[in-house]
Amino acid sequence: MVAAAKLRRAQDTIVQSRPYALQMREMVNHLASRAEFGGHPLLRRNSTDTGKVSFLVITSDRGLCGGFNSSIVNEAMVNIENDLADKDVDLTVVGRKGIELLKRRTDAVAHTYTNVFDGDLYQEASKIIEHASEIFSNGETEAVYCLYNQFQSAIQQNVTLERLLPFEPAPTEGRFAHTDYEYEPSQPDVFDALLARHMKIQMLRILNESAASEHGARMTAMESATTNAGEMIDTLTLQYNRARQNAITTELIEVISGAEAL
Repeated sequence: MVAAAKLRRAQDTIVQSRPYALQMREMVNHLASRAEFGGHPLLRRNSTDTGKVSFLVITSDRGLCGGFNSSIVNEAMVNIENDLADKDVDLTVVGRKGIELLKRRTDAVAHTYTNVFDGDLYQEASKIIEHASEIFSNGETEAVYCLYNQFQSAIQQNVTLERLLPFEPAPTEGRFAHTDYEYEPSQPDVFDALLARHMKIQMLRILNESAASEHGARMTAMESATTNAGEMIDTLTLQYNRARQNAITTELIEVISGAEAL
């Protein structure tokens, strides 16, 4: 019941925030596609000696949510051991459960965040993406990827791998496709501010997706546990009644046999 109430609020948050995030992405894509922004630190492709790649893994602080955390951790390990076997992987993990699971399976965990979903989510999203942007801008990593559960419904959450940095402009469609702008105070200042805000909004969207997925997974897991417990109670009650009936029958047979013997 608690998970269902939280899920409804999380769904409302996603529905309200997705249009803003999508429109922000479309506008920033249009700005970033211009030649004068090609040398921005968050758009350029880095090259490190070790081929270092940063992974941001979003999990939960609490358990009892089915395969929510294990699916993310397993997918992270598949990427580390197979797809990125020739890379130096640097893991940033959000959520106590993911930290516990990944620290037992790899030494790549470098940065951790806990209790993110208990505070101001925008502040936490800003802190996470600012750290990722800093190490990328300094050339410490070639790319920053995020692995999280994308919310589809209460019973379906899809493990999604998304590249955050370098930011790659996509073809622009819709109302921004043929729009030109006048900049105040200057093009670089406006683009810096918009791109920084865009990265924070996308990180906030990812955290909101993960929060809704967690509540959906927990609600489904608890409903399944309740159903299984009910079935177990019915089975054990039937076994108890049969054992009780057998005991009564045995006593009756003993009484009748004793009476006949007398």
